Amino acid sequence: MAINDIPITTIDGQTTSLGAYQDKVLLIVNVASRCGLAPQYEKLEALQKKYGEKGFTVLGFPSNQFLQELSSEDAIKEYCSTTWGVTFPMFEKIKVNGRSQHPLYAELVKTADADGHAGKVKWNFEKFVVTPSGDVHRFRSATEPDDPAIVGLIEESLPQ
Repeated sequence: MAINDIPITTIDGQTTSLGAYQDKVLLIVNVASRCGLAPQYEKLEALQKKYGEKGFTVLGFPSNQFLQELSSEDAIKEYCSTTWGVTFPMFEKIKVNGRSQHPLYAELVKTADADGHAGKVKWNFEKFVVTPSGDVHRFRSATEPDDPAIVGLIEESLPQ
């Protein structure tokens, strides 16, 4: 199944797919509200505001895989909007690793990072940039959303 055809469910329970965003540059992130990296939400939202109208969007996928996410989608939604002012699309809580791994992440983790390592998501806030042509680029959790490598990739991949 092509990555754009994999069903995903919004945080409000609506079924969609990445196909709804196929003409955009995507920054897919597994997020967790109680993670020490949660301040990255601020930089993710800044990217959304800067590039959102130019053909870009952040897509947040909450995950309790590392035991740092709130228990319900409603709590996650409230936390993200009130604490960080998140306006980018958020999705239902998923598993990014293991037997119950979401099919989207089963595809994404095939991509190697800058050091040539593919495989399991190692922590919260791992980032995948998906270009409109379908190329996937992987950035580990410690890479900030405003890192020049991510911003440069976004800017060069925006629709003309």
